[in-house]
Amino acid sequence: MAYTSRAMESSKPSITTVQQHILAEQRKYSPAASGSFSWLLSGITLATKMTESRVRRAGLLEVAGAAGAINVQGEAQQILDVYADQALIHCLGVRENVAVIASEENEEAIMFDGRSGEGKYVVVFDPLDGSSNIDVNVSVGTIFSILSMPKDLPKDADPREAVLQPGVKQIAAGYVVYGSSTILVYTTGHGVHGFTLDPSVGAYVLSHENIRMPTSGTYYSSNDGYWESFPQPYRDFITDLRSGVHGQSYALRYIGSLVADFHRTLLKGGIFLYPPTEKNPDGKLRLLYEANPIAFIAEQAGGIASDGMQRVMDIQPEEIHQRTPFIVGGPLEMAAFSQAMEATV
Repeated sequence: MAYTSRAMESSKPSITTVQQHILAEQRKYSPAASGSFSWLLSGITLATKMTESRVRRAGLLEVAGAAGAINVQGEAQQILDVYADQALIHCLGVRENVAVIASEENEEAIMFDGRSGEGKYVVVFDPLDGSSNIDVNVSVGTIFSILSMPKDLPKDADPREAVLQPGVKQIAAGYVVYGSSTILVYTTGHGVHGFTLDPSVGAYVLSHENIRMPTSGTYYSSNDGYWESFPQPYRDFITDLRSGVHGQSYALRYIGSLVADFHRTLLKGGIFLYPPTEKNPDGKLRLLYEANPIAFIAEQAGGIASDGMQRVMDIQPEEIHQRTPFIVGGPLEMAAFSQAMEATV
């Protein structure tokens, strides 16, 4: 741990903020960097602080509950969905280096026009993952993915062309969990680091340096309420997990908020599964702003992410809100999962 209460009690506290960490990473890996990326990420962190403030006071501000509209996903928008989405659009919109954004809450990508400089980055995000849990005080979060603007894209091109890049093209990804504490986890392709929001100073402070996913864990995470509609190979694999076929018996832990379920898997090991179902034969999670950023983080921490047939980040997206089955976890569990899938071919 890089940040402790003992350190804060000393006369010369030793803390590293996320902005300091990013600048140090840039000096180490990209010494010619201009600081443009850190400016972009500061927009994301500011928006998440704004959202965290609303989440923390949800019961007092009357911002819990449905907003009365249906989003492009066919899901009832929550009041905080709208707020988190608008916070990110605003905070990214004033960053001159952001060219295009795409959000779960908006049908089309947004291209920012009238820039004084050339936009370098594309940002896609789920502004408030698991928002239906707000009413019952369960952890929710924000997920984001950052890509470079394609250099050969014409200025009058459809902004979707900038967004529809496979996960391997990501230059950074992260998520924020709004829970008992607010934690930002991110990667730029050089390991995974976690930062806890210290409300006393208003900054994300390094608390989990170089996170590594355990080789194996003791939990699996899936919505077993849909058990009867899971494909048989998934049911067989989960049955094996429960019965100890892979060396130990796994217990079920499922929150229903992707960031919270994955955050536990990242720190404690195990496996998260969202199979295709009869209701969602192509899967339910969104490829661009849920599966890809989580997959990037997982791989950088030593884990593996799959759609059941292939590496998630190799998929070429065809539309912004494309869905995918999603399985992510530690090396041992993912190897066992792959064997289970291969046995059915």
